[in-house]
Amino acid sequence: MIQKETLDFLKKLSRNNSREWFNANRALYDEAYWNITDVAMYLIDGISAFDETVRGTNPKECIFRLMRDTRFAANKTPYKTNFGIFMKNGGRKEPGAGYYLHIEPGNCMVSGGVYMPPSPQLTAIRAGIADDPDALRAILNNKAFKKEFGSLWGETVKTAPRGYAKDHPALDLIRYKHYIVDKEVDDAQVLTPGFPASCIKTFRLMKDFNQYLNKLIAGQIR
Repeated sequence: MIQKETLDFLKKLSRNNSREWFNANRALYDEAYWNITDVAMYLIDGISAFDETVRGTNPKECIFRLMRDTRFAANKTPYKTNFGIFMKNGGRKEPGAGYYLHIEPGNCMVSGGVYMPPSPQLTAIRAGIADDPDALRAILNNKAFKKEFGSLWGETVKTAPRGYAKDHPALDLIRYKHYIVDKEVDDAQVLTPGFPASCIKTFRLMKDFNQYLNKLIAGQIR
């Protein structure tokens, strides 16, 4: 389970986001990191029961680094104030859709799909949806899926993507810049012993969504 000390560490880091504080409190980070690693191992094992592509994935390859790249960022604070776990075959660096857990005090979520896909992936996804929008609509309109996630989440283009008419019948789907679904959870729920198991139930509902996106990216649906 997620330990209270893990959230406490992130809160303290948010208030003291400097290398000096981090180095002086490295033991707090190490404790939090290993807690997140244990949770990642549990989640990977649970997801593997219904999505074998995740089986054997190294949990450390799924956890995003806390150190921020500030070279081109307006925010120059050196550390992220959240832990992110992106679980898919090959871990966080592999392209495509996967299962994501975001742990940040006051902003925790369970989500999945593909966030900020590079242009070739986004082009492939949009083309596949445009060819057969009913396939994605069937996934999004599934009763259990819709109850859990609502609809797609994220930024859209203002009118229509380049190459698509403004009256395209699937414009509501191909306008997205990301293909993400998510479920927000509060801190109290995150700290309950049953939270990791509830994440697995949520991830199970997005299996078809992720597999559909990955097939489009791989060119297996057209």
